[in-house]
Amino acid sequence: MMTTALKQRSLLGLKDLDAAEIESILDRAAYWEGQAEKLTPVLQGKFVANMFFENSTRTRFSFEMAEKRLGAEVMNFAAAASSVEKGESIYDTVRTLESMGIDAGVIRLKPIGMLAEIASKVKVPLINAGDGNNEHPTQALLDLFTMRKHFGHLKGLSVSIIGDILHSRVARSNLWALRKLGADVKFCAPAEMQAPELDAPYISMDEAVKADVVMMLRVQLERHATGMMKSAALYRESYGLTVERAERMQSNAIIMHPAPVNRDVEIDSDLVEHEKSRIFPQMANGVPIRMAVMERAMS
Repeated sequence: MMTTALKQRSLLGLKDLDAAEIESILDRAAYWEGQAEKLTPVLQGKFVANMFFENSTRTRFSFEMAEKRLGAEVMNFAAAASSVEKGESIYDTVRTLESMGIDAGVIRLKPIGMLAEIASKVKVPLINAGDGNNEHPTQALLDLFTMRKHFGHLKGLSVSIIGDILHSRVARSNLWALRKLGADVKFCAPAEMQAPELDAPYISMDEAVKADVVMMLRVQLERHATGMMKSAALYRESYGLTVERAERMQSNAIIMHPAPVNRDVEIDSDLVEHEKSRIFPQMANGVPIRMAVMERAMS
């Protein structure tokens, strides 16, 4: 019984979460978003460790804000300044914090497959804050929340995800979650950034900008030193959301991006705060989503 309850309170990914469970998290986030009080101490006396074995200031701050708004005691663990440098394994670090009495752990790490293995060996709920090229569930949840707020529904929405699909955990979590809720997802990417194991059709950039949601992914050009992607200008020309392409979007369509943004590479600087853009609202929406996820983990 203990393990089932633990599994239900953890959030390792969206691939194995059913539609009803995803909806319940979105609904609870809507509740938290509607609270006027910034601090509602429902998790007072609970201790959470944010364990970031891979850097992300933005995601960590969003989790920390969510945790503190719920009244939890927060400990931040950054691997760069820690014993992981001395060769201590990630597993040992998590077990160490567990043995000190944490009630939940938020974890971000690079190696794929390690998170599920650690979760099976510890007795506290774990929240995935990004693992390798696998999943980034809270990012996808805040993306869904942002779409649902704008359109009122997810069923039947067309969503284009454009960019480095191959290395993107955001694309994976969004694909799996959006499909479960009845949205139509298509990818757009140069050949060397495609992920053939993901079952979604690839379309041209001209087609992609016609969707209800045009989601741009951050491109890390250092990963693609050859071919047409060797320069930012070439990437922008072929796969960037330029002002000219944005003009061809539907009137009610929105622009999304998980951030951080490479301005004038995957998206023109003028579009970051355009009326169609939801880039900063997405970040705002991350807090109530993570409040819902942390409450689910610890209450």
